[in-house]
Amino acid sequence: MIIYGLTTCPICQKARKALDANRAGVQFRDVRSEPLNPEELAELIYEFGDKLVDRTSHDWRGLSDWLKHSEAEDQIAAQPKVMARPVIRNGDKLYLGWDEAVQATLLTD
Repeated sequence: MIIYGLTTCPICQKARKALDANRAGVQFRDVRSEPLNPEELAELIYEFGDKLVDRTSHDWRGLSDWLKHSEAEDQIAAQPKVMARPVIRNGDKLYLGWDEAVQATLLTD
């Protein structure tokens, strides 16, 4: 299992703590220090579409107007912090966020 997020993100920290307590071998990847490569980003965009961009964040609001109207890939490539998080890869399944449904699925597997 891999968690993609930011080490400073409180939601990512909660997800990481809960998953570490319930599973062995959970990896964490900070997308700011180790950005997604084009293939990884394309896979996430295919799975989640525009939901992958957090348009409520201060970082997104700080993007140039040109970037705000660009594709999600361009926005995340330019500013990884605008990626909605966490993204969790469990085998071949991907999950976005850390809501009750995701927790129920991943903490009971």
